Amino acid sequence: MSHTIVPIETPSLGDRSYLVHDGEVAFVVDPQRDIDRMLDTATRAGVRITHVLETHIHNDYVTGGHALAEATGAQYLVNADDPVTFERVPVRGGDVIDVSPQLQVRVLHTPGHTFTHLSYVLEGPEPVVFSGGSLLFGSTGRPDLLGAAHTHTLARHQYASAHKLAAELPDETQVMPTHGFGSFCSATATTDGATGSTIGQERRSNPALSKDEEDYVAEIVAGLDAYPAYYVHMGPANSAGPSAPDLTAPERADKAELRRRLAAGEWLVDLRTRTAFASGHVPGTFNFGLDGQFATYLGWLIPWGTPVTLLGESPEQVAEAQRELVRIGIDRPAAAATGTPAEWTDEVLATIERATFADLSQVRHHRPVAVLDVRRASEWRDGHIDGAVSIPLHALLQGLDQVPDGEVWVHCAGGYRASIAASLLAAHGRRVVHVDDSFAEHAAAAGLPLVQGQAA
Repeated sequence: MSHTIVPIETPSLGDRSYLVHDGEVAFVVDPQRDIDRMLDTATRAGVRITHVLETHIHNDYVTGGHALAEATGAQYLVNADDPVTFERVPVRGGDVIDVSPQLQVRVLHTPGHTFTHLSYVLEGPEPVVFSGGSLLFGSTGRPDLLGAAHTHTLARHQYASAHKLAAELPDETQVMPTHGFGSFCSATATTDGATGSTIGQERRSNPALSKDEEDYVAEIVAGLDAYPAYYVHMGPANSAGPSAPDLTAPERADKAELRRRLAAGEWLVDLRTRTAFASGHVPGTFNFGLDGQFATYLGWLIPWGTPVTLLGESPEQVAEAQRELVRIGIDRPAAAATGTPAEWTDEVLATIERATFADLSQVRHHRPVAVLDVRRASEWRDGHIDGAVSIPLHALLQGLDQVPDGEVWVHCAGGYRASIAASLLAAHGRRVVHVDDSFAEHAAAAGLPLVQGQAA
């Protein structure tokens, strides 16, 4: 093999970046904002980054492409038709990039996720296509991120682009997308557990290649669900050429400052697990645990621009959260505190009761309780508890007046989102029980009546 490909995973956002090298020089595809990971990878491989390739103006994260090119002196390749405000090497479909004698890259225009989306084909005896948000594992990039007016047009472009890739590339071509590993940029759920694919495999299993155009478009459009609210800020940030992030430790806050920030309506975010949070936390704080899609849900719910203070068990936990946040453009925490909740307040610690679906089934026989389902609308339609109220997590802060009075038992699919919701409700003075359990495995088994196929 004349090349080595090193994927750089960002599982919390469901994305991958790639470093591709020949032992001496390298190119990078779709780097994340925290470019130190890519620089460290290049250093360990003993290679020099000479080209940075952007498949599209990303909507789910702030790119590290501009900063990485500046740090390394690499050429920064961006579609010539993208309206950016920084210097770049403009490229279009049909261009060929000679990174080195072993690394020749052909540019393909593959619109659908965006109008100007590009894929990059690494030529050679073992071809690879870096398909960005175009062809994913068992799916394609979603076509609605540029607004509803463009959705159907982009869906048809996405279908055509998938067929273009399948027609122009041999079946053995490795497919290496940026999105599709849990990213909300995927139009549908990608193939479960897939770590790799080829054009041949996608030809057999991908709806864009196995269905006719009308069926594909209808299925994709019908299946589109809500996407994170912070996405609206990513395109403008990426078009402006974002700088490298400042990952230095945030200012330390004592009890008095934490109390002041809380009183001012700022967000104090407890990074600990939902179990730890339920056992004791500072009243009024919100639980976004680092063990789930932390940045996605925090960025989705927070009123943009609200100061964030991070509460963690250790400086390392705060640093990890800070790294997650710069990827979506929340650049500097207002402050941070580490240790235990008793070190963060002089108030009596608040707790949240945790329960299972079996507990919920039992309690409903004895007294009336409200059941709040904070899963997305598509999950609700697939099946929900009879009598439950549906308010997707991302709509909860705007829909607090729709939450039934009295004791509220809140659930999601597995417990993570329900903990966020429970913390938000508790901070607003509601009596809440967190159902920390698997809906798919235990709701029906607990004897709870389920309803299928109803709209939220």
